[in-house]
Amino acid sequence: MVKLTLIARVTDGLPLAEGLDDGRDLKDAEFYKQQVKALFKNLSRGHNDASRMSVETGPYVFHYIIEGRVCYLTMCDRAYPKKLAFQYLEELRNEFERVNGSQIETAARPYAFIKFDTFIQKTKKLYQDTHTQRNIAKLNDELYEVHQIMTRNVQEVLGVGEQLDQVSQMSSRLSSESRIYADKARDLNRQALIRKWAPVAIVFGVVFVLFWLKNKIW
Repeated sequence: MVKLTLIARVTDGLPLAEGLDDGRDLKDAEFYKQQVKALFKNLSRGHNDASRMSVETGPYVFHYIIEGRVCYLTMCDRAYPKKLAFQYLEELRNEFERVNGSQIETAARPYAFIKFDTFIQKTKKLYQDTHTQRNIAKLNDELYEVHQIMTRNVQEVLGVGEQLDQVSQMSSRLSSESRIYADKARDLNRQALIRKWAPVAIVFGVVFVLFWLKNKIW
């Protein structure tokens, strides 16, 4: 069964719409929603290039598609047919683009298209029972293939993002430390030069003063 449905803008991870009734009968619903937000955050940072992917998490699977810089994601039971999950997302995408396509880029607040929930709920009901004639026909549709869509583990997907963030942070830290080291090295070199040539300068200065005083006296 379809458990959760969320739609977000990929460029910044801004949530645009979701199924309002989703997760009411789902244990740990908030935990899985947090995972979805983490996935959206990763996508906004460009950590996953695939436009279609399935991500396993506990007894469920996140399925998502990315079209027009928008991510359409649903969470289903592992036993739910992958083919139906992606056809469900395609229906959401087609309608969302038709109704809200011109406003997606300018949306400034979370859940700006929350009214799209009506279509989400109506469409979800059509996909809940996998044994209806409609869904059996969709499962038998040989023109719609999902075999090549990659399946990964949620820890792996989120871990890659965290590792990339850590590498980026480490790189920035090393760059900053390198600049500090270079500044300190210049200061040390300057101090070494001063210690080396200061006595010589003092001697020359004393000689010059003595020579000047001699000329003044004579």
